[in-house]
Amino acid sequence: MYAAVARTIGQPPVYSEFPDPTPDEGEVLIKVTAAALTNLGRLVTYDPDYSIGAELPFVVGVEGVGRLEDGTRVGFAAQRPPYGSMAELSVTLAPLAFPIAEGLGDSAAAAIINAGFSSWLPFASQLNIKAGDKVLVLGATGVAGKMAVQIAKHLGAGRVVALGRNPEALEQLSATTSAPSNGPSRTPSSAR
Repeated sequence: MYAAVARTIGQPPVYSEFPDPTPDEGEVLIKVTAAALTNLGRLVTYDPDYSIGAELPFVVGVEGVGRLEDGTRVGFAAQRPPYGSMAELSVTLAPLAFPIAEGLGDSAAAAIINAGFSSWLPFASQLNIKAGDKVLVLGATGVAGKMAVQIAKHLGAGRVVALGRNPEALEQLSATTSAPSNGPSRTPSSAR
């Protein structure tokens, strides 16, 4: 297969051939259709502190979208080294391959996986939102913050207060919430 391969930490990856992955027990093989270029992916390739323990060469990339052998379209993350997402094929643990909603393009889906996990994990692992709860989202005008606002509403929060520096983004969030009275609050310009 062809892939973006890191051969030296601190140097750009090269497009070259790399051995095809073979799934181990509990893993799935994915035919990659889109891969995200994230800060984490870049740091693992360029920063020696983030690449400690990485054996060269390796395929770069952390998140992506593709198809399982049965044709199921999935998003995926956390591949088994040395296989990253920027390749024709990748492998990951079966639970880390999740279905992608129809109507969302592969590139867009790959691009929001990182922000989606960042937004979802606090709700899934730390918070127990109950219907009617109040939620405060700081930094709500970034991608992860916007998703956190929507996730809180999806989980039943009665009121979501969104704070951020971008008034236009706050307006967009307010327009997309189901109940206008539960929409995001504006950050005063003096708080920017």
